[in-house]
Amino acid sequence: MDLTALTTLIDRYKADQESVYNTWFISSQDRLKAFRAIRRGVQDTVDSIVAGTFGTDFKGSPLEVVLTAITEQKQVFVGAAHPFFWKPKLRIPDIYENENNKRIFAAFLQACLTATREEQVLAEISRLAAAQIKGLGPAVANIVYFLHPTIVPPFNTAMVNGFNVLFGDNKKLGSWESYLAMREVIVRTNAAMRDHLSKDLGAFAGLLFELGTGRLLIEGNVQVVLAAEKTKAEKAARMRHADVLSEQEEESEHTRIQYLLIKIGRALKYSVYVARNDRHRSYDGQSFALLTVPDLPLAGWSSDVMDTVSLIDVIWLRPETGEIVSAFEVEKSTSIYSGILRLEDLVRSIPHCTCTVYLVAPRQREKEVMAQFARPAFRRDLADISLAFIPFNDLCQHCDALCKFGEDRSILDKIARSATLAGPAQ
Repeated sequence: MDLTALTTLIDRYKADQESVYNTWFISSQDRLKAFRAIRRGVQDTVDSIVAGTFGTDFKGSPLEVVLTAITEQKQVFVGAAHPFFWKPKLRIPDIYENENNKRIFAAFLQACLTATREEQVLAEISRLAAAQIKGLGPAVANIVYFLHPTIVPPFNTAMVNGFNVLFGDNKKLGSWESYLAMREVIVRTNAAMRDHLSKDLGAFAGLLFELGTGRLLIEGNVQVVLAAEKTKAEKAARMRHADVLSEQEEESEHTRIQYLLIKIGRALKYSVYVARNDRHRSYDGQSFALLTVPDLPLAGWSSDVMDTVSLIDVIWLRPETGEIVSAFEVEKSTSIYSGILRLEDLVRSIPHCTCTVYLVAPRQREKEVMAQFARPAFRRDLADISLAFIPFNDLCQHCDALCKFGEDRSILDKIARSATLAGPAQ
């Protein structure tokens, strides 16, 4: 396909409001929030292998935390965890029982974490491929994408099918050789189309995904779709539409909870900051931009910390000093783990911090929240942090009373459950 035709195709891809470009790459909170959680989870995976505590199964391992943060991005990554499930009869992927393979995998992950250049990452991928660990194939690229999004594109069946359609190729799904050849073409083509997409290879991978699922039709796949997969494509479109509606409903609930936290904070006479990518939102005719302060106080944080903290959903500040009093992460269905990490980043970045931070989630997620609080690593890391859980329904039910009778942050103690009450991890 020549560049003019590809430009037209990209324009169609970006114009479709239900394409993964718009529902995942540009606007998904899960994608933005996943990077930090995945990096931390990868480091935990390495540390547990080195310490000999990784275990002999995917379930319950730090690797499960990493893949959960990825698969929560269901627009693209449904099924991304399957290649890492331990299949006892096949003894694959062979990174649970084989100690040498386990160490090779840990060395690969650690090297990718610390790599800063393209050639370093590619060398590590080549080393892992050369090790020929049974059952451990290019699905690993989905992890590395979140460490190096401008170097490594994600990888799944739909993307391979889309690649073959777009470039008239016949690459195979489980081959490292095919993946590396695909990557080279993707990187070169993306560089040529940089002004139309993004340096982040996820945007181009999303284009391949749409082609591979048949939602975006071109000459190379239209006959196949119409003749053999028309029903499947229509079903996929219906499911995508239902997913978009579900995501919109979830986003609306998230916005409502943010609004209530803004309302309570203002009633308690605090200045309120809302996540920088949510300032354009409004609820019940109330503009977040008009209810909140535009910036966090300058605190000498590094750019990485500022990027993380500025995405925290709601922060209360003392108007006279800019001191942070409380911070809130709203997690309707997104990762509890990553929300805790952002709150921890905030507290650790403030010398002698005395603020209280809250995980706000539906009541049905309380068991999951308290289980995360009780994880040995978190119990150690969070021992000196004032962290608590607030259920959605309690916040909604008691919002007006909190506004009317509250004098300061301590009014939330009436509905919050402290992390210190979480029992030991099971």
